[in-house]
Formats: sequence, C-alpha cells, structure tokens
Amino acid sequence: MRKIKAIMLACVLVMPLLAKADGISSLKNFYDKTHAMRANFYQLVTDKQGRKIQEVYGQMQLKRPNKFRWDYNKPFEQQIISDGKQVWLYDTELAQVTVRELSKTLGSSPAALLAGDDSLDKNFKLMNASRTDNLDWVIATPKEKDTGFDQISLGFKDNALQEMDLVDSFGHQTKIVFTKLESNPVIDAKTFLFKPPKGVDVVGE
Repeated sequence: MRKIKAIMLACVLVMPLLAKADGISSLKNFYDKTHAMRANFYQLVTDKQGRKIQEVYGQMQLKRPNKFRWDYNKPFEQQIISDGKQVWLYDTELAQVTVRELSKTLGSSPAALLAGDDSLDKNFKLMNASRTDNLDWVIATPKEKDTGFDQISLGFKDNALQEMDLVDSFGHQTKIVFTKLESNPVIDAKTFLFKPPKGVDVVGE
C-alpha cells in the first residue's frame, strides 16, 4: 500500500512539471542550447485553397550566428547559403546566382528564428499554440512589416525542432518537416562559403 501511495505521489509531483512544456520555452531552449544543426527536410507549399504548388526535398545546416545552408535536391536543385555576411541563392536550372547583404535579408525572416543571434524577442512576438499532433507549438509573428511572412509556427518535441509552418503575404502556406536531425554537430566552416561557378549570372549587391 505504501508503495502504491509513493507511486501516486511521484505522479502528482511530475505531472505539473510535464504540463509546463510549451512552444515558447522549447524555442528559447532551442536557442540557448542548439548552436549548430543538421537535418534532412521535406517542404510542401500550398495556396489559399490548399492546392499543392511545390514539393521539394533536401538537407539543411546551420551554425550560429547567422550561418546557414539549404540544399534543395528534388525535384530541382537550388542552394541558399549564408556566410554570416551575405546570402547567396543559386538556381542551377537558371544558371543564376542572387546575392544580398545578410542584414537586409535576415531580420524577421524564418532563417532568423533558426540561425539568428539573440534578438528573438526584438524581432518577433511569440505566442504558444496547441494542436493535436503532440508537438509543442509556438507562433512567431514578425514585428516588422514587409518581411514576406505574416506568421511562422514552430513545432518541438522534447525541445527538438520537428516542423515549421510559414504563411506568407500571399496566403501561401509552407510546411517544412525535419528528419534525421543532429543537434550541435561539428560542421566544416567551408560549408557556409560560396563561390559562384563559372558561366553563371550574378545578380544583386
């Protein structure tokens, strides 16, 4: 009988701790403890009516502050790479590279949530959200206007990022699901360097 009571007491003590898990605390824990990340991703873009616009697969890597790389492999190849100062977008099919200063690109963008510095509360309004998928969700609304995104949602499980949902200014929804996630891997610095291939057009700053 005493053993049963002890188990019940332990459950009572643990349950409130479990109940405290939420999206905002998971996001801030991710910010504090995840200095680098590597994962595969699946990205689905739909319009206002829920019709599929785009479906792609690839790999992403990041290293704080402000270094990231997204390699889109299927069904088309594209690279988005930040060396911490500039962001390069390379479209292999168009043989074109677009480059912009990071300060003009990051701000209140989705990349700022993952690879940004400590300006989370400065750039975003955070609010907990609940869904029926057993993830801890947080909604991040950019404080600045004209960022291209009206709302960014992040879903965590055990403080590990599982999914991002983005709603842009056109009402399109982008769902990104992460798999094979590695937290704080050692990433070669060369990963975030980009040199335009010969023969491609370079557009931008």
